[in-house]
Amino acid sequence: MAPATSTEGGAIMVKLDDLLHDRRMTLTELADRVGLTLANLSILKTGKAKAIRFSTLEAICRELDCQPGDLLEYATN
Repeated sequence: MAPATSTEGGAIMVKLDDLLHDRRMTLTELADRVGLTLANLSILKTGKAKAIRFSTLEAICRELDCQPGDLLEYATN
């Protein structure tokens, strides 16, 4: 899991890598399916994204057959 923007109380963890592994899908394949560049999807995967559009979240969830909570997790420090 990659930590996203950290705050004093915790961080949002992006579990995209785990979901891709479970579904035996590459980041490149997902990028093609959702219409994002590989670079932008990589930023999300590594937890360096500052925000995510609902339309992007919807497309990722559609292609990975998951819920937003499967992709994002709040972790306290």
